[in-house]
Amino acid sequence: MSDTGAKAPVEKSPFWRFSVKFYAVPGVAQACIDLQDQAGVDVNILFFLLWNATEKRTLDQDQVAELERAIGAWRDMAVVPLREVRRALKSPPPVMAPDVAEGFRTRIKAVELEAERLQQEVMYALAQSGRIGRPAASPAEAAEASVAAYQAALRPFPAAPISTILTAFAKFETPR
Repeated sequence: MSDTGAKAPVEKSPFWRFSVKFYAVPGVAQACIDLQDQAGVDVNILFFLLWNATEKRTLDQDQVAELERAIGAWRDMAVVPLREVRRALKSPPPVMAPDVAEGFRTRIKAVELEAERLQQEVMYALAQSGRIGRPAASPAEAAEASVAAYQAALRPFPAAPISTILTAFAKFETPR
């Protein structure tokens, strides 16, 4: 997810609905941005792990790596460049009128959000294939194990933002 503030597309997968609702929980958006900027976390992968946890499914490090292989090229080709353009347009060059640049930035936000949604649709299809995930005793256990597997695949996440995410998840009511 991104700090776009743009409206979500009309009714999509349960994973997308979870992501939109969870991102709106107070503190989650900033924690996601911090994880993204400080540790290279793909928020869509993080949310995928959490969404699976709502179903008491956990992913191990190999499955997280499989997920990364499945979506990494799309993220690197579409999502990240759009995010970089959107962020750069927060301070447009003086040659461009601020209101014109902001209008363009708003359109980029919408395209970025759609690129993220498309990434999530691929991830959702992977979950539906039954090839990933194993049962866990509880959503909280699944979330902690999957996040630990993701950290092992990347590097340790900053403590404060991941704590914010896991605390918010523990209190979260999953949309259906």
